[in-house]
Amino acid sequence: MLNKARVEIYTAPLCLYCIRAKSLLANRGVHYVEYDVGDSRDARFKMSERANGNSSVPQIFIDGNCIGGSDELAELDRLGKLEDLLNTSLT
Repeated sequence: MLNKARVEIYTAPLCLYCIRAKSLLANRGVHYVEYDVGDSRDARFKMSERANGNSSVPQIFIDGNCIGGSDELAELDRLGKLEDLLNTSLT
């Protein structure tokens, strides 16, 4: 799938939820930009600001909108809504 929307994911090394989310995106052929916040307080702070105070990883953004983490991504996929979000660019 060639997504029109910009997908960003904030991750940390060895985070099983991050691995799960990236695997789901990869299995759907989704291109994404990854930000590793594992060793950077500044990067984690920026992520938390963008994610309305959420500091857990992963935090996933589609066209700048935070959709949440791995569980929320999987739920969107299960409901068939992920593909719609990815193919409807808001920018």
